[in-house]
Amino acid sequence: MYQVIARKYRPRSFAELIGQEHVKTTIENAISQRRIAHGYIFSGQRGTGKTTVARILARCLNCEQGPTITPCGVCASCSEISGGGSIDVIEIDAASNRGINEMRELRESVRFRPARDRYKIFIIDEAHQITNEAFNALLKTLEEPPEWVVFVMCTTESHKIPNTIASRCQQFSFRSVDYDIVYERARWICEQEGIEAEPEALAVITLAGEGSVRDSLSALDQAIACCGQKLEAAEVRMLLGRFSMQTLERVADALVDLDARRMLELIQEMERGGQNLQHFARELCRFFRNLLVTRVAGADSRLIAASANERQRLDTLAAKFSEEDLTRYLHLVLNLFQDLQTSLQPRMHLELGLVRLVHAGRLQSIEEILRGGALPSAGTPPPPPAPRSTPPVPQPPPSRPSGAGASAAFAPAPVAAGPVSAKVAPPPLPQPPAAPAPPAPKPGSGGSSEWRERLLDTLNEKGMTFIADAIEHSDVIDRGNELELVTTKIFAMAARSGDLQKVVDALAGRAMKVKVTISETAPVAAPSKPRGPEPDEMTKMVLDNPEVQRYRELFPGSEVRGVRNLKESS
Repeated sequence: MYQVIARKYRPRSFAELIGQEHVKTTIENAISQRRIAHGYIFSGQRGTGKTTVARILARCLNCEQGPTITPCGVCASCSEISGGGSIDVIEIDAASNRGINEMRELRESVRFRPARDRYKIFIIDEAHQITNEAFNALLKTLEEPPEWVVFVMCTTESHKIPNTIASRCQQFSFRSVDYDIVYERARWICEQEGIEAEPEALAVITLAGEGSVRDSLSALDQAIACCGQKLEAAEVRMLLGRFSMQTLERVADALVDLDARRMLELIQEMERGGQNLQHFARELCRFFRNLLVTRVAGADSRLIAASANERQRLDTLAAKFSEEDLTRYLHLVLNLFQDLQTSLQPRMHLELGLVRLVHAGRLQSIEEILRGGALPSAGTPPPPPAPRSTPPVPQPPPSRPSGAGASAAFAPAPVAAGPVSAKVAPPPLPQPPAAPAPPAPKPGSGGSSEWRERLLDTLNEKGMTFIADAIEHSDVIDRGNELELVTTKIFAMAARSGDLQKVVDALAGRAMKVKVTISETAPVAAPSKPRGPEPDEMTKMVLDNPEVQRYRELFPGSEVRGVRNLKESS
């Protein structure tokens, strides 16, 4: 009868055990020194060798040449324990024998000596499912058992074991097995079975176990049954519902180009191909996690479970993003995967989540905004410059010889409407003396200074100093039903405040649109009114404070307009 690979290649001695060196070393030393405990608790995730180590321990204790760390494997005791038929090694499934009556029977069985072997060993699997009443019935026996009894309790949820039981046993935590160790084990088994397997196929099989040796070997058995004597990556990936690196790279490339359309097209292809969208979200989480680890620790880090080819491709992709971008993407994808678990419309949730990733790539951090947006995020093209609606500054008139009239000095330069003629125009007739014409209006003048002063006075009265500083460093242009503010990126956020809109409407007595235009060069601030006498000693002390100076460096143009002693005010 056929025996599955996970059972056929199950370790029968500590020499064959993989991935649990800390457990193996401790138990081997205990057996060599004859310091064998009466109770053990083996905890850890599924498929990491808990029950296997319990059986190996039973063979080491009951071998005819034992107790020994190298059981012979041929004596009656070793053979029966390997086959599960030993009368002195009792394996109990606590999932179906969890009540107080079963524990009472076990307690009665403990009193009798082993029929043939040296020890009577009870291996209790899924021990966390035993009821509290059953644990209480076993408590006294577990604390002071006869010298021939050894209890081994295996569990995947050690926190459910009562502290009164755990304190009477030695506890061993089984760890998930590293990717490289499981990969080598699967490759060795393929050689023993005469199976030709591609490295990428073995990598997919290894990742399917997620640190569980038994799960990976079960996936290998399934792949052999499907593909025969030759395992190809594409077929194995389709069988196990995994996604290729090329599919995940398409997501990364779309993020680099900020192309949401390609994201939606990718989901459409997966939907037509019948692929599981939840599995895709899970693979996407692992993909962005590997990209982040590659960016932080390098492609050669042991923290990444991937083949050499995948490591190289991850290194190339990670260079296109910053750590902040990858952290943001991983957080969004984790939330997306959680939402898909209970979603009635998984496709819509996935589409929305991937489009959010694209939008997240366009975000700028607050530090970049404070620096004026000079350093965009890696992989994000710089935003296009904002359109400017400020009128062009008129060119100065050509210099004239001394003695020219005042009216000619203030006259605007003529604008050529066509080709310039070489014919010299006759000199103008003398005009009667007149008052000089006012200069051409420019931003900040022609009614704008009045608006600026009114806004500054109102904002300072209301205590809106941050918005007042923005107005003071901006050009204010009155265009009738629209008030245009020409400022830099540093003050753009304050200029777009809703509080400023309310102040403008109140001063105008009607609804008035406030338009903010970004300029590369900072407008010259209007001369501010004197704000009071020279600062006193307390104000000088506050201004000399390093934290206050640092704040004023981060926010150019900020001012300290008042200092209050909290002790005196109280």
